[in-house]
Amino acid sequence: MVKAMVVAKLRGARDRKRRTGVKVEGRKSIAEQKPETVEMARKLSRARPKGGKRSLREISAALAAAGHVTKPGNPYAATAIKLMLDVK
Repeated sequence: MVKAMVVAKLRGARDRKRRTGVKVEGRKSIAEQKPETVEMARKLSRARPKGGKRSLREISAALAAAGHVTKPGNPYAATAIKLMLDVK
């Protein structure tokens, strides 16, 4: 009885928050946790001295050299860089 009331109350609160357009559940993305890392990745993907595009691994290496690494201290994977660049 009490558990059902708590569950209903929390569900209602999540639904109200979701209607405001705010993210309610799920893990935070890199863009939400570290927006400066995403911004630097975008700059690196655009800027190349002699033209052409940097590879995702080159961007990852440049981010690591600038101190932008994952929680365990590893450089970002190429797929993580791709997700950063695809975020609107």
